Amino acid sequence: MRRIFLSIVLSLVGFSILYAQEVEIKDDQVLLDGVAILKYEKINISQHSFYSLDTEDEILVFKWHDNETNQYTQDDYIILNFLTLKTKVETTNVELIISGLGMNSKKNMQKLVKWLLKEKVIDNKGTLNSAKVEVFYEKYNEDITERTSR
Repeated sequence: MRRIFLSIVLSLVGFSILYAQEVEIKDDQVLLDGVAILKYEKINISQHSFYSLDTEDEILVFKWHDNETNQYTQDDYIILNFLTLKTKVETTNVELIISGLGMNSKKNMQKLVKWLLKEKVIDNKGTLNSAKVEVFYEKYNEDITERTSR
């Protein structure tokens, strides 16, 4: 019984390591297992853009919104604007992209790409999947701007 359990655990660990994808941002490109899939541009500390390699169209803009309360972080949220699909997702699920203390924006963007790959919003060639973007919108969008009075 113990051997069977150990075999199952080792198989699962081996399987997860075998299929783990390495995402890296280097030289203004997003690399998946060493192969470029997107172009990347850091606009400033809170805004980043991703571009298609094929068409060079800007396909995704990431924005960190502090809700105009710099010292209070409980109301912060992120905006993912899928430009070519005219879809904007506003979510408070910031923990899904925060890496470590949250100060390393390159690591955060790598984590964002991993999240989008996991949700199948982008594929391993950097192409947006419109059906999965719709599912992603339904799953994570909170319409923060629409429900916040200013």
